[in-house]
Amino acid sequence: MRERRHFKVRQPRPATLFGSGQVEQLAEALRGAEAELLIVDGTITPIQQKNLEDAVKAKVIDRTGLILEIFGERAATAEGRLQVELAHLDYQAGRLVRSWTHLERQRGGFGFLGGPGETQIEADRRLIRDRMAKLKRELEQVTRTRTLHRSRRKKAPWPVIALVGYTNAGKSTLFNRLTRADVFAEDLLFATLDPTMREIALPGLAKAILSDTVGFISDLPTQLVAAFRATLEEVLAADVVIHVRDISHPDSDAQREDVEQVLKELGLRGGGAEGRVDAPLIEAWNKIDRFEPEAAASVRAEAERREDVVVLSATSGEGVDGLLACAAEHLRKEAKLHEISLGSGDGEAIAWLHQHGEVLHQESEGMETLLLVRMANQEWERFQARR
Repeated sequence: MRERRHFKVRQPRPATLFGSGQVEQLAEALRGAEAELLIVDGTITPIQQKNLEDAVKAKVIDRTGLILEIFGERAATAEGRLQVELAHLDYQAGRLVRSWTHLERQRGGFGFLGGPGETQIEADRRLIRDRMAKLKRELEQVTRTRTLHRSRRKKAPWPVIALVGYTNAGKSTLFNRLTRADVFAEDLLFATLDPTMREIALPGLAKAILSDTVGFISDLPTQLVAAFRATLEEVLAADVVIHVRDISHPDSDAQREDVEQVLKELGLRGGGAEGRVDAPLIEAWNKIDRFEPEAAASVRAEAERREDVVVLSATSGEGVDGLLACAAEHLRKEAKLHEISLGSGDGEAIAWLHQHGEVLHQESEGMETLLLVRMANQEWERFQARR
């Protein structure tokens, strides 16, 4: 295992962030390891980046640059690539002029880690602004399309459940388990960037739509918060939100707070649109299979003391049925009785009521069919939208 060195920055230096002695140590460590890249776990200014590169004779990127690089590798759809490119350009806009002045120092597109001139971007702010404006227009069209799709889904008879959580918490593995899909799920940061939606069956309900979303991270770069807003707004349309947590992670509580903070910043939870009520939230404590039996029993006991917490393993399937039952219970909450009169020939509507509600009584009188149905508010609204 290679030696790890930690540097405590007592007083950030405007020119290099680190003190001169620390910069010399970094340069020596890079030479000794024959490394070509220095990653700073924090935010550095363009001038700090340039000065550090001159001092250590290697490429330097900060935390935001690394996250953007990973996002560039993971984006699979046209929408995802648009979002990542916009975030890249926004990040680079303030760095093109002062950070480098010749071909070797230019960063292009998604090529933070590429060689000299591998992907060149014109060092002209006007061209960057024009490109960013074009991307924003295209993403606005994506947003309008998503809004239209959400409007159509609202009229459809199926509730929406959104998975959220810290990156690498196991959302995509759980999504695959619930939907029998084959969404990319690996032990990687930001394995999922593009939203995926599939139908699932719930106890007592015909079906629901499950949405997988991008993973969060602490101090999510502002460029990415803005770029991925259209994607994350799927949470806004959800009837139930499932927060998937890696309960085996030593910083699980801190990760939960980071996720909640990002949702608040986006206006998707607590303090969102005026008059909007947040959808019920269930915490799915994932990766219980990583605990020893005694520790696992302690985690389960803690979960039982809390409301709307389900312990599970997306890998083994343990606890997944309990999660589905909890989600279904929320969707059926506040169910009310409704007396409905339909034409006897309206078999489609009658069948819909049997699928999505609890039909307590049904009788036919002449050309009419009278039904007494217990339905959740969401289902009643969807039934009304059908008529």
